[in-house]
Amino acid sequence: MDHHSNIGVVGAGTMGSGIAQIAATYGHEVYLFDAYKDQLKKAEQEFLKILNRQVTKDRMTQKKMDDILHRIHFVDHLKNFSDCEIVFEAIIENLQAKKDQFARLEGIVKRSCILATNTSSLSIASISSALNKPGRFLGVHFFNPAPVMNLVEIIPGISTSNRVVEKVQKLTKSWEKKTVTAKDTPGFIVNRVARPFYGEALRIYEEGIADIATIDWAMKECGEFKMGPFELMDLVGNDVNYEVTETIFKEFYYDPRFKPSFVQKRLVEAGKYGKKTGIGFYNYQDPSKNPKPTKDKKVGQNLLNRILAMLINEAADAVFMNVATIEDIDLAMKNGVNYPKGLLEWADEIGLNVVLNRMEFLQAKYGEDRYRPNPLLKQKVANGEQFYE
Repeated sequence: MDHHSNIGVVGAGTMGSGIAQIAATYGHEVYLFDAYKDQLKKAEQEFLKILNRQVTKDRMTQKKMDDILHRIHFVDHLKNFSDCEIVFEAIIENLQAKKDQFARLEGIVKRSCILATNTSSLSIASISSALNKPGRFLGVHFFNPAPVMNLVEIIPGISTSNRVVEKVQKLTKSWEKKTVTAKDTPGFIVNRVARPFYGEALRIYEEGIADIATIDWAMKECGEFKMGPFELMDLVGNDVNYEVTETIFKEFYYDPRFKPSFVQKRLVEAGKYGKKTGIGFYNYQDPSKNPKPTKDKKVGQNLLNRILAMLINEAADAVFMNVATIEDIDLAMKNGVNYPKGLLEWADEIGLNVVLNRMEFLQAKYGEDRYRPNPLLKQKVANGEQFYE
């Protein structure tokens, strides 16, 4: 596949439009399909708005903008897809809907066409079962907003051929994306490893150890994270964030490490999703009502240490369970959720024995399986090894 190959995108929501924009920017003819004509109209207006802003800010010439728009074809039927080399599906996160979509696509595309799903929480294997030829099918997970976020997680299914994986890696690299390969397990890399960033912050808050503003301040001030966990949950939307947590919890057969929080569940039930509804953990309509953080460096460091130990333990588990390589996990967290450092590289810096001690302390204090130290972490400490030798 080169920049002359045609690309199909199914679903003209935020993710589908983002993927279409990238492909068109790199010279591909793109066919963007949506079953709802209103959504296609909305997507077209959104493109104009986004690209116009780039032109106004001198990040793009008018000619380049016109070229990109010229290459995106908004279609309300799938017959154009017969010329595509690859089709990305980015419709709702619903297994049956995705399976139906791929069963339809398989009857239209040519035999060599690669089929990709942009799912973030469904198993690749379960979607692939709808296909007669699952060898050309895989997961290609972009992050929102796709044109800006550098990371792409590539997830082969049980039946995916190596040649297909290589082709997709080559294609996404030609779009200047950083690609990582992940095993078909719940949450892949980023959504799995990032759970404690939210979960442990919520737990600390539920216990009354620190308030929301102080926890956010600690993660930014002491940990150099770009955003605190509560700000980020409000930005993503508590409805979305909670649903991902709940899905991963269920998919891991209710492992207590991923247990959702009642505090967040109540916010969701009350319709307080965050920024988009004007209120979530913070009040966006009247910011003067928001609490001010307690800026105590010692308190802040303790909060960071606890959440970071949980994050590192989770990253270690992803290595232990062969989800991805050490390098790919660190690359994914830096580029998929903008962490200031890769968690495993950070672990080496802190000292694996220090991280293990923190986990053992939490486990002894609470007596919960949630805080069990990962076997790989224990093994590395026992052998005096690091993640990066």
